Amino acid sequence: MTDLTTLLEVGGPVAALGGGAAYARAKHPGVYWSTFGLPISTARLLSSYGSVMEACGLTVAPSRLRMLAVKATTRREVRPVPPRRGIIRPTSTGLRLRLRLAPGQEPADVAASAERLRHAWGVHAVYVTTVKPGVVELRLVGFDVLRQVRMPRKVDADFLQVPVALREDAMPFVRDYRAVPHQLTLGATLSGKSMYLRHLIAGLAPQPVALVGIDCKRGVELAPFASRLSALATDPEQAAELLPVLVKEMEDRYDLIKARQGITPGTPAEEITSDISGLPESERPVPLVLFVDEVAELFLVATRKDEERRDEMVTQLIRLAQLGRAAGIYLEVCGQRFGAELGKGATMLRAQLTGRVCHRVNDEASAKMALGDIAPEAVSAACAIAPERPGLAVAGDTSGGWSRIRTPYLSLSDAAAACRESAHLVPDVPVLKPFLPEVAIRPVESPAPVAEPSPATTG
Repeated sequence: MTDLTTLLEVGGPVAALGGGAAYARAKHPGVYWSTFGLPISTARLLSSYGSVMEACGLTVAPSRLRMLAVKATTRREVRPVPPRRGIIRPTSTGLRLRLRLAPGQEPADVAASAERLRHAWGVHAVYVTTVKPGVVELRLVGFDVLRQVRMPRKVDADFLQVPVALREDAMPFVRDYRAVPHQLTLGATLSGKSMYLRHLIAGLAPQPVALVGIDCKRGVELAPFASRLSALATDPEQAAELLPVLVKEMEDRYDLIKARQGITPGTPAEEITSDISGLPESERPVPLVLFVDEVAELFLVATRKDEERRDEMVTQLIRLAQLGRAAGIYLEVCGQRFGAELGKGATMLRAQLTGRVCHRVNDEASAKMALGDIAPEAVSAACAIAPERPGLAVAGDTSGGWSRIRTPYLSLSDAAAACRESAHLVPDVPVLKPFLPEVAIRPVESPAPVAEPSPATTG
């Protein structure tokens, strides 16, 4: 009986602790990392740092002075020298530490061993970034942060910057329109493309910018945000009327820049390198972000007349993509399918869209169209996105870099509410007033009348 009591007293708490750890690891990985994963991984790193670096080939032969000093003071064997390790900084998602590379090493050597370091220290992933010459930072991620997306509480976001998703290295993915003015976003049905678009609009709504939408699905995607939009086209016919107005607005802004800088009116717009940010604040036009949803609908034609209209719209979109940045006009082109077979101008338009975000697509050709020209190795990553993970995407730009990102959930009602709260910030752009969307006003339902009690009667 005594042995059984001892077993229960000792084994019960141990079993409860193990079961709680297993549950937390499966359901709440952040809690598991903070309580169990962080101390375990830290202990592994501290106890095995030298041997792991040597096994990964990240050590160098010691200097002659070091060898002489060791032999003079001790009799132990002189071992190769690993990179000097800095202070370990724990985070809510992993660990960070800086390494000072030994002479003859380069950051690529550490990056090539990232997978080995991940297994040696028992973490989910290891990412290597260069801080300065000779110093790299290791970012150890303790768990899959894209499984349950939680955006950081504090994200440094400036004007025309929107933290829209979380990267696989636990850093926020910020859509910066000043650094990447135009972007192509692809995604099949239920892939999370609409969620990505909601975050962009909700993030831009409190900022002093004009939002313009072209939604050829009769406005079902962008109409809920009508209270914050300065213009909305819901079919190709309206888009054909709106795009020339935007091009004319762009040309007027170029004329404003030329007049301010003393440039002659005959100077071509392509030769003007300055932008509206150099104008005085009192004369500076408001930035304009154009959202094009289902861009393939602008390319589809049925008659000769539609083909002429399509060519005009595509030409205007290409002009906006080529020249719009300096005039403060930015493009966000979205669609389910995008390929060269859409028609003349598709490939040329894509070449002007610096940023690329590819959600799950139905065919490899769309992934190649989005990422093949900037990062061919990212095409396979985009094609491997499972339907069970909506919002997961591969983001890249023309610099060749790419990473996996995932957008957190944002309901349509919350995004629409953010637009209604910012409706007073809709800027006054006179040329867009004919396209100002009508905001549906819900009738106020009067409460049901309360039935008056009937007087009691006596029979």
